[in-house]
Amino acid sequence: MENVSFPYLSYVTFIPSVAALILLFLNRKSHELLRWVALIFMLADFVVSLGLYFNFDSSTAAMQMVEDHTWVRDWGISYKLGVDGISLFLVLLTTMLGPIVILASWKDIKVRVKEFLICLLVLQTGMIGVFVSLDLFLFYVFWEIMLIPMYLLIGVWGNPARRLYAAIKFVLYTIVGSLLMLVAILALYFMAGAASDSYTFDLLKLYEFPVPIYAQFWMFLAFFLAFAIKVPMFPFHTWLPDAHTEAPTVGSVVLAAVLLKMGTYGFIRFAIPLFPNAAMDAAWWVCLLAVIGIIYGAWVAMVQTDVKRLVAFSSVSHLGFVMLGMFAFTVQGVQGSIIQMINHGLSTGALFLIVGMIYERRHTRLIEDFGGISKVMPLFAVLFMVFTLSSIGLPGLNGFVGEFLILLGAFKVYPWYAVIAASGVIFAAVYMLWMFQRVMFGEVTNPKNKGLKDLGAREVLVLAPILVFCVWIGVYPNTFLKPMEPSVKNFIQMVEKKRAAVLDLEKEKKQSSGETAGMKLTSSGRHTER
Repeated sequence: MENVSFPYLSYVTFIPSVAALILLFLNRKSHELLRWVALIFMLADFVVSLGLYFNFDSSTAAMQMVEDHTWVRDWGISYKLGVDGISLFLVLLTTMLGPIVILASWKDIKVRVKEFLICLLVLQTGMIGVFVSLDLFLFYVFWEIMLIPMYLLIGVWGNPARRLYAAIKFVLYTIVGSLLMLVAILALYFMAGAASDSYTFDLLKLYEFPVPIYAQFWMFLAFFLAFAIKVPMFPFHTWLPDAHTEAPTVGSVVLAAVLLKMGTYGFIRFAIPLFPNAAMDAAWWVCLLAVIGIIYGAWVAMVQTDVKRLVAFSSVSHLGFVMLGMFAFTVQGVQGSIIQMINHGLSTGALFLIVGMIYERRHTRLIEDFGGISKVMPLFAVLFMVFTLSSIGLPGLNGFVGEFLILLGAFKVYPWYAVIAASGVIFAAVYMLWMFQRVMFGEVTNPKNKGLKDLGAREVLVLAPILVFCVWIGVYPNTFLKPMEPSVKNFIQMVEKKRAAVLDLEKEKKQSSGETAGMKLTSSGRHTER
């Protein structure tokens, strides 16, 4: 582990919270001032986070920028943060989207602006904290912190018709998974502590503890449910379309771009390395659920009449690819899985922004209410097309890189799963291009669409950074793949090594128990002879 003198991670994590604290003391009626303060602090957070990238050593798999301070000594709880190649770009994605969502909501949110911005800023801290925590207790604190602001974003600023239903459903699903995970964390804490006489929540130390196979199944299942709900995997996905549809635009962007990645990241950082035997034994059925999710999400997206709901179901399909690559346990599969987390955050986040921009103008998201929009909004049409092709996975854009690596990695282990999953790419082209054709092309039949204004400077500024990275990753992905490669290789080696160690311990236990039983039998026989 590499320690640094400057606490980059603490600054990156808590700068948004400082902004939220400042907003508490500002006049709630000064909307412009509130927005500018939030935007400046989010920009500052992104600038500081760039220090993570420029100080990152891409030649090592070790945790970097580590901060380790004792928090509650008696319970073995520490304030421990760090990043490696797996978490680096997820942190950067989160900080980059911070100022973008503030700008995107500039004219969209007009009521309770102060509370709205505070929720966004606290949510930002929670999300970054999840990606940098190296202590299980600290991770769980950040995991729960993000729940309340997201609930409020949906329940207060969402679509009035069904926002409370969607918000409550989101919370109930998440809490059920979270509580099961908490039970597993405590079980692991006491089991590892009893074995070593050193009770700790330190993740890197718990990596070294070989959890017995009989306990791994139940602990992995608890973590699996918590993370599968958050991803969301089929069949735990039903909260997602409602939450996306009813949330305000920026709520949908944050949900799709970052919150869902907390589930996939949870698997690769916690569930798989802590319980490798259970994870590898379960790999075939996790991949089966992933493939079902890919096809199911695509098919359901095809029949949607609401553009936003269509994009929401596309997330179920795209994140199925992420899970398939991850549980293939190949370097290409896992690398593709991580880069696809970033790609989905960029492409789907941009699509939700696009839908929000047209909704601001027309106050409808129904496909049938549009048609011929490209004639009155040409710049909007061009950007919409680029992000649609990015989502589909067109070569030269970011989506292709992730899907290609995932299918390549999965084909080595589960060829039939990979073949079936590849059809999901075709289905994606069907539902996305069909939707685009109905919304953008043809004659302008609805008179309300004839006077629509094209994108303004603020809206172009919101989409421009995402566009840059969509092209960058598609043209030169090595910028992003190289820093994560050592961490990915180390992840696979660690899982295989720990799995073998647990199996060896189980064999030793069986042999020792067999020898003990034999000695007892021999002793009993001698006693009988006497």
